[in-house]
Amino acid sequence: MDITIHASFLPHDDPDACLAFYRDALGFEVRDDVGYEGMRWITVGPADQPGTSIVLQPPAADPGVTDDERRTIAEMMAKGTYAGILLATADLDGTFEKAQAGGAEIVQEPTEQPYGVRDCAVRDPAGNLIRIQELR
Repeated sequence: MDITIHASFLPHDDPDACLAFYRDALGFEVRDDVGYEGMRWITVGPADQPGTSIVLQPPAADPGVTDDERRTIAEMMAKGTYAGILLATADLDGTFEKAQAGGAEIVQEPTEQPYGVRDCAVRDPAGNLIRIQELR
């Protein structure tokens, strides 16, 4: 069986701020930017990995989401507990510095973890937790 990860979804509440973060601070290319009824879905990804993307989406665009659920999602996003992703890089320090210079909220500076990896953590403009692990 040949299955790959094609796309992961992360919510945004400010498409322009999230676009700037992923494009400018993390260096991802913009693959698509689609608007519909006042909402935007923005697809970004590493230039050297055309088959892997992150879709930045409105957090409660599904018509089946209730008003109570929308409020819960908004509260969780504000606290930074709604969504996250793990990225990897060969240059953790350089990537961290670029994310920090791009305005990322710093959660944890590059650290050697007791479970055997070196990583850092930041939040994107929507509050999503972005852990970045150093490739060894």
